[in-house]
Amino acid sequence: MSLIFLCLFLLYTLSLSLHSAVTAYGTELPTVSGEDIQTKAVSEGEAGEGQEEKEEEKQQWIWEEIVQERTARQDELRLYARSAILLDASNNRVLYEKNAYDVMPMASTTKIMTAILALEYGNLEDHVTVSKRAASMPKVHLGMKEGETYLLKDLLFSLMLESHNDSAVAIAEHIGGSVEGFADMMNQKARDLGCDNTWFITPNGLDAAKGDKVHSTTAYDLAKIAAYAVQNDMFVALVGTQNYHFNELESGRGFTVNNKDQFLHMMKGAIGIKTGFTNNAGYCFVGAVRRDDRTLISVVLASGWPPNKSYKWTDTRALMEMGVENYTMRNIEAERIPKTVSVKNGVAGSVPIAMEWKDISLLMADWDEVKVTIEIKEELTAPVEENETIGYERVYINDRLYAAVPIETADSVEEYTYRYCLIRLLHQFFYGDIWGEMEKNG
Repeated sequence: MSLIFLCLFLLYTLSLSLHSAVTAYGTELPTVSGEDIQTKAVSEGEAGEGQEEKEEEKQQWIWEEIVQERTARQDELRLYARSAILLDASNNRVLYEKNAYDVMPMASTTKIMTAILALEYGNLEDHVTVSKRAASMPKVHLGMKEGETYLLKDLLFSLMLESHNDSAVAIAEHIGGSVEGFADMMNQKARDLGCDNTWFITPNGLDAAKGDKVHSTTAYDLAKIAAYAVQNDMFVALVGTQNYHFNELESGRGFTVNNKDQFLHMMKGAIGIKTGFTNNAGYCFVGAVRRDDRTLISVVLASGWPPNKSYKWTDTRALMEMGVENYTMRNIEAERIPKTVSVKNGVAGSVPIAMEWKDISLLMADWDEVKVTIEIKEELTAPVEENETIGYERVYINDRLYAAVPIETADSVEEYTYRYCLIRLLHQFFYGDIWGEMEKNG
């Protein structure tokens, strides 16, 4: 009987302690009507006001390709081309654009995609047999005959140095089974590269339409395709070759092809890439310059019609010189974030936070303005999970979002509840000091 009374006395004592703890430490959970956001903005090292934005879905890095605002210096460019772009090949950042998102014919610049797919899906020593369809292609052509056999490598030089339409079809049929099958591969690759306004019908770029689709692209999409292509060393070697000799495998009939790309001799570091012309497209050219820490891609579409064959070279040089002369690498450093954020109704009063910042080095001109903002919740409400996104550090270039880095909790915090208090009190009643532990967790 005395044991029963002792147990009842202990339970009564615990209930009084629990009531006192709840009253003293305020475990009644207040409602939160909204989230306070603390924003810190830094522009060129000066403090400023940030801007609130809807939180993006959690991810390690959020990259947005931007279209740079025109400046007085850029507006000095007077290009013949109806559409043009200058792109940083390392990250697809637009350095200059003129109607770069207008859908237009692309002529033989199409063959950049044809070549890269052949390099990725074919073997350079493959034997390619010429079909009747390939042999029937109009000029410019190699003059191959139905039934002849060539090495895939030889046809690639024919394709990219002299832009032979018959070589393009022979390659397409060999890699894709048919021109139509190869076009499907081209379009899938375009989707993979984020080229949403490009549609391929032919492997050689001859003007074509099928249903409601037209063989077309944009300067922006074409620049992204070229930026991808120049990552392939064999592609770069191919478009930079001055001349090449090869033979048909059965008869031994010989051919010599010569590079028609005059841009290779215009600027230091020029590495091609491809000319083009049709009646609808006008003169087109995709170029690339590689110097030290940078690779620039230029595209000009509809840069004149006959007899103005040189306009595309003038436009390309103007774009590239602007890029080379005005853009240098600049590092963007992260702004320091707080070590912790306070937690309401938690067993701990704060939680540590962390951000995995990756170094950002970009080609930028003097006129480029950089702003780094920190947007983070001022207070969290328990329970808080580890790796919970509570804000972002964002990088803006010329007021356009370039990157966003998640700021996350580095630990978890339990909610301060009656159940938690009871468990702790029971544990401390039997194994330790109640009030010392509660003050420790305050």
